[in-house]
Amino acid sequence: MDLTVVAYVIYLLISVALTVWVARTLSSNGRIFLADVLKGDEKLAEAVNHLLVVGFYLVNLGFVTLYLKAADAVTNARGLFEALSVKLGVVLLVLGVMHLGNVYVLNKMRRRGLLERHQTPPVPPQAWTAPAAGL
Repeated sequence: MDLTVVAYVIYLLISVALTVWVARTLSSNGRIFLADVLKGDEKLAEAVNHLLVVGFYLVNLGFVTLYLKAADAVTNARGLFEALSVKLGVVLLVLGVMHLGNVYVLNKMRRRGLLERHQTPPVPPQAWTAPAAGL
């Protein structure tokens, strides 16, 4: 078998496995943030979490497949490792950026929800007082 094909197969296996692992990690830990942001609405948090995971898969797997083609043919074991290291390194960097982006967005959403909660009075107004005369 051609070493370029071997590089493609190894690249796809590792990249897809890494994408699945990161997506599962984001999904399980992001659910907590979403539930907090959505004021305890677990059903809505689960739905939004699922949509975010699907989007994450689409973007990352799309990138992995677009980045599959090697510029040069792999002719020896050294070339195989070099091609894999470059491709997997770029995939890891993209996954890391996507992960940090997701964490950033979830944190912004959570902070906004916390600020909104603190802006509402803890007790609704009990009565209305007319302004004093002469003011």
